[in-house]
Amino acid sequence: MKKILIIQGNPHPGSYCEALANAYYTAAQANGYDAEILHLHSLQFNLNLEHGYHTRTPWEPCLEAAWHSIQQANHLVFVYPTWWGTMPALLKGFFDRLFLPGKAFKYRDNSLFWDKYLKGKTARIVTTMDAPRWYNYFFYHDAGIRALKTATLQYCGISPVKVTVFDSVRNRQQEYLAKGLQKMAALGAAGR
Repeated sequence: MKKILIIQGNPHPGSYCEALANAYYTAAQANGYDAEILHLHSLQFNLNLEHGYHTRTPWEPCLEAAWHSIQQANHLVFVYPTWWGTMPALLKGFFDRLFLPGKAFKYRDNSLFWDKYLKGKTARIVTTMDAPRWYNYFFYHDAGIRALKTATLQYCGISPVKVTVFDSVRNRQQEYLAKGLQKMAALGAAGR
């Protein structure tokens, strides 16, 4: 059975991102997937990787549990708002604290290459943004999405990584937002 982990990275409870993540989760469970959801705003952990990669900062119990869930999952779904062209500090801190050398990847001695420890997993990035998608693409080259997709997830072996964007949400009518929830439910029902 496909195990799906949804990681919701908007720090504001009750956000549209939370509704999108919940729609995916509910549909995935209803269609027989072993789904789990993490709302990062409900976890208590230090966002700062205090010593960089020089000395390991011990994980809080919630991060130990989150890492176990990541290891068990076949498919990861990251839902977050695009703020300042990238992800919120809460989600970035989550990656900084968990996706460490020796855990998510390993540098090879005297080599430009590395070992990818999260091979065999797939992912979907789901992001909301106030800007139109074309603006983010043409003016910023989807920098935040590309950084997460390529320099984080694929770097650690997760592939393929699909992307879903809900744009201009600040100015959208309720009908568009409701269709977004339907789209997330369809993705969850299909386990994609």
